[in-house]
Amino acid sequence: MLSLKLAWRNLVGAGLRTWLNVIVLAFVLFMMIWHYGILDGWNYQANRDMQAWEVGNGQYWHQNYDPYDFFTLEESHSKIPEPLKKATSDGIVTPVLITQGSVYPDGRIQSMLLKGISPDQKVIAIPSAELNIESEEIPVVIGRRMAKNCKLQEGDVTTIRWRDVNRTFDAAEVKIAKVFNCNVPNVDAGQMYIHIEKLREMMQAPDEATMFIIREDFEMGEAVSGWEYKDYDFLMTEMNEMMKMKKVGGSFIYVILLLLAMLAIFDTQVLSIFRRQKEIGTYIAMGMTRRQVVSLFTVEGAMHAILAVIIGAIYGIPFLLWQMNLGFTMPAGTDDFGITIAETIFPIYGAGLILTTVLLVLIITTIVSYMPARKISKMNPTDAIKGKIQ
Repeated sequence: MLSLKLAWRNLVGAGLRTWLNVIVLAFVLFMMIWHYGILDGWNYQANRDMQAWEVGNGQYWHQNYDPYDFFTLEESHSKIPEPLKKATSDGIVTPVLITQGSVYPDGRIQSMLLKGISPDQKVIAIPSAELNIESEEIPVVIGRRMAKNCKLQEGDVTTIRWRDVNRTFDAAEVKIAKVFNCNVPNVDAGQMYIHIEKLREMMQAPDEATMFIIREDFEMGEAVSGWEYKDYDFLMTEMNEMMKMKKVGGSFIYVILLLLAMLAIFDTQVLSIFRRQKEIGTYIAMGMTRRQVVSLFTVEGAMHAILAVIIGAIYGIPFLLWQMNLGFTMPAGTDDFGITIAETIFPIYGAGLILTTVLLVLIITTIVSYMPARKISKMNPTDAIKGKIQ
């Protein structure tokens, strides 16, 4: 208690120098929590949106299917395997048939992926039920990115072209039954969804599929010959790696700010020890051990971080709670970056994030405060009282 009282008295006595260090530390602490909270909120929303719209709880891919190589699409579909037929009929697995095609909006040509999906599926959020409408043209649904690029709206009629399993080109008119809004670019950018039975008829590929999207209540059975199971973690690898890289990239500026704050505290401790030599000698002469005096100066430095936490909490907690409810609106055009990102991100400031950041700053501040304080252990009390350091 004596060390704490002395440390507090000395910090208050330092005046403006102490509060400048505390304000800088509080700012760094607040910015680190704010930034990482936004990234955690973005990651959570992106994972949730991708699971709802694209990946489900995992997928089965045809052994030849490569989502990054369109040339594999001609050979990456086959009959629905027996182990997945019952799950498909029960609605816990939905097949998807994929082929490459072209669309001709207003006489222009644009490549796309034509995806066949069941109108009755409930595994992903694609509004496939709209494919059941009666129309002279083939009903299709597209995302707003596809609609924007092709300048199409609901009710418009356009022409598409595809190639069947015999590599024969064919064309037909389609009607835009629905334009849906989605935060996942892989779902609606350059893609058009059609009734899977109609696409099978168009491709002359009855009862075939390219992949299967599975629901959470699907129970993994034996391996399916000719099909590769991709679990949820595998399908989310790219998104999670991107978020890790963003956290690493954002850390550099905070490392610089933290180093500047630590340098200020280090200089403050060095100056304090230099100016307070007689006081230090008096402490030792009065019976305090060198270790106790070193601890006193270390505690003084560490109290900068404690005060920073208190100051940061005064304005940080109301602001962070307010932003958690309001969200962080992303600038216009971010949905064209090709990454999964919502229009409004709701940050997540978990206890783990806050405690980790606070402990990190506290530990680093304590270490930086201890480094110059070690010199006290080499001081001679008599010389210290005289104002001389050995």
